[in-house]
Amino acid sequence: MPAPQYGSRIVGAIAMASIAAITISGCSGGGGGQGGGGSDDPIVIGISLPLTGDFSEPGKGVERGYEAWRDIVNENGGLLGRQVELKILDDQSNSDRVVSDYESLIAQDGVDLVFGPFSTRLVVPSARVAQEYGMLFVEPAGAAAEVFEQGFDNLFYAAPAVANDHYNNLADYLLALPAEDRPETAAVASMDDPFAQGTAYGLRDKLEAGGVEVLVNEVYPPNTTDFSTIAAKIAQADADIVIGGTQYQDAVNLIIALQQLDYQPELAAFSTAPTNPEFAAAIGDATEGILAPTGYSPQSEFESNVEFVEKYTEMHGNPPSEDEANAYTTGQVVAAAVEAVGCAEQGECQQELIDWLRDNTVDTVVGPLSWDETGKPTGAHLIQQWIGGEILIVLPEDVKEADFLFPKPAW
Repeated sequence: MPAPQYGSRIVGAIAMASIAAITISGCSGGGGGQGGGGSDDPIVIGISLPLTGDFSEPGKGVERGYEAWRDIVNENGGLLGRQVELKILDDQSNSDRVVSDYESLIAQDGVDLVFGPFSTRLVVPSARVAQEYGMLFVEPAGAAAEVFEQGFDNLFYAAPAVANDHYNNLADYLLALPAEDRPETAAVASMDDPFAQGTAYGLRDKLEAGGVEVLVNEVYPPNTTDFSTIAAKIAQADADIVIGGTQYQDAVNLIIALQQLDYQPELAAFSTAPTNPEFAAAIGDATEGILAPTGYSPQSEFESNVEFVEKYTEMHGNPPSEDEANAYTTGQVVAAAVEAVGCAEQGECQQELIDWLRDNTVDTVVGPLSWDETGKPTGAHLIQQWIGGEILIVLPEDVKEADFLFPKPAW
């Protein structure tokens, strides 16, 4: 393990954690060990999430997904026969705060395992802390390319594809259209956020390489609320399609601003916003035809997804969306490693968990997951579209729930 960068207190904490792990459990890769305290002690998982601040809306979704996973695991007997507890802190969407949260959870609270936060901006610094402590770090929402360029050997992204590949199926479809039907121009507006930009720019770059001209390419700060200037540029350009690298409220505000200027694109594609449960209520009938990539569908028939959807709907009155599903998947990935290796605590056990995931595939609510050496998943995202008041899978063709609506109706 590399030398820590967070001070001598971390060195001491690592040493103490390692000694404790060896003394208490002697965790071995053969499976069957209880690990980390007496057999009746809970397995405590430390998590920092943006429950307030810029990323609070999806952060709360991730929290709900983690809690649903905990409840289902505990109802089914726990991990290694032990109940699971979640210790969740609010990092306030702040990268400095997320670092101190994970240091506190690992070094002071002595949690057995950690799960990742929401947002690439928070995943990168927190994964670095986890690596310095030698902890496995499975995360639900750090999909930007930079996450996998840091040299992390402890990180795994619990979703089918990374941000730049989210819209591959849409790009392939559009570029395969006859020349007379293919869009010729595009306008792009993205939050200054690695994930949002990764999703938008992945589609932008593939279309541009295929001959689509990019007329507008705007970037705005995460706290932007007034989109009148950006909307005016897009409307004036009258591009065939608009691509939004967005979270939630910024997408809603941008769409409303474009409506007010009567800009009517043939296609409107955003990153996560259209999958948010509040999206339809926020913009009403304007949802029709709007696209979003997703790594998850509540209707999927993967075995564990049926139980997840039933439990989550019972808890919240509605089925889970992608943020909740990726959080649940994070739990499934870690649980598979824990049960296979037979331990769950700080120390040598963590490296055994990491090594096991490097060499295995895990069945989850988003399908089978496996990873390359950087922690990048090897799958692909689905494309969803709002049609008739529902968001349905339209691409790829072999799994579609409805026909792709193109061009989209006026909003």
